[in-house]
Amino acid sequence: MPAKNSDLHGSAPDKSTTALLIVDVINDLDFPEAKQLMRYAPAMARKIAKLKARAKRAGIPCVYVNDNFGRWRSDLRSLVEHAGKGKAREIVDLLRPEKDDYFVLKPKHSGFFSSTLETLLRYFGAERLIITGIAGNYCVLFTANDAYMRDYKLIVPSDCTVSNTTKENRDALKLMKNYLKADVKPSTKLKLPRAAR
Repeated sequence: MPAKNSDLHGSAPDKSTTALLIVDVINDLDFPEAKQLMRYAPAMARKIAKLKARAKRAGIPCVYVNDNFGRWRSDLRSLVEHAGKGKAREIVDLLRPEKDDYFVLKPKHSGFFSSTLETLLRYFGAERLIITGIAGNYCVLFTANDAYMRDYKLIVPSDCTVSNTTKENRDALKLMKNYLKADVKPSTKLKLPRAAR
């Protein structure tokens, strides 16, 4: 990486070997299986909010990795506004991105596919990813898989991701633990490293 552009022209000032990824929580949950997710999503959102607060205190950057939900002309504000009017308003309000958070739009399941995530993480100097969000058995799993192939160390807190059923979520977590070497302990048991400044 060229020294003359070590911070993406000032757009990525954080340096941290750890990054918190928050996947698809800016979401109107307007799809057939959403009713199932809504049974678990509010509790997950509260856990992610606490983990995010801890990460910020430790200087760990938070990156929202979000589907565009077919709204290709949207920016962060319009996506938040749209999702905040739906049935997931409580989740969106709780996890609304802050000014110092990062936001990456993705067109498919994996946060890495055709997105700027890999470039951003490289400028952070990230080696370890904490991956949270919706849904454990799709977008979180696909993002974790692609991260593993890029040699990131993975943490997927079991209480910070949900799927349509507890069984699907449990199976996804087991897969990530066994095959992607992810640490899947609950967020309350995670010790967060201090980020480089």
